[in-house]
Amino acid sequence: MQAGATQSAPALVLRPWCVEDIAALVEVCRDPALRHWTSSSVDNDADGARWVQAQQQSWAAGDRFGFAVLEAQLGSAHRQLVGNVVLKDVTTGEPSAEVGYWTAAHARGRGVAPRALEVLTRWAFDTFGADGLERLELLHQVDNQASCRVAQKSRYEFDRVLPAAPPSYPLDGHLHIRRTDA
Repeated sequence: MQAGATQSAPALVLRPWCVEDIAALVEVCRDPALRHWTSSSVDNDADGARWVQAQQQSWAAGDRFGFAVLEAQLGSAHRQLVGNVVLKDVTTGEPSAEVGYWTAAHARGRGVAPRALEVLTRWAFDTFGADGLERLELLHQVDNQASCRVAQKSRYEFDRVLPAAPPSYPLDGHLHIRRTDA
């Protein structure tokens, strides 16, 4: 999958995670802000290998689809890891699934998350719409203003505040929804 390039933003490539991503994943996961907002920690190559393997196993199971988000470097075959997007809780016949994402520190503020989320959203509806998928849900803590902006830019409408559910969700959260017709 590829997102089209614009004058202001390099092209993004989304593809399933692979072993070659481990070193870049470990480096990106050293970011304290990313560690604050994500539930899994990747501290070394062994953690990275386990994380990538879990992504691959979820693809094989067909219920969770994680994509490495890579940015094409102008004039180069090299692609730099800039984020992650994931479609999760996919079940045939169920009308909803959940999306998630993170952006590497060096790529924040450049529209990576909304562009990658748009590609993932189109792919999810194209791939699973015939199986009953009608709605994608995006959840984030109420104090994560950056995620709220990504949701809005990506046409995920605010639905409601969700109550905290400690320890996994210590604060209230926002639920944003995007439907197939949006």
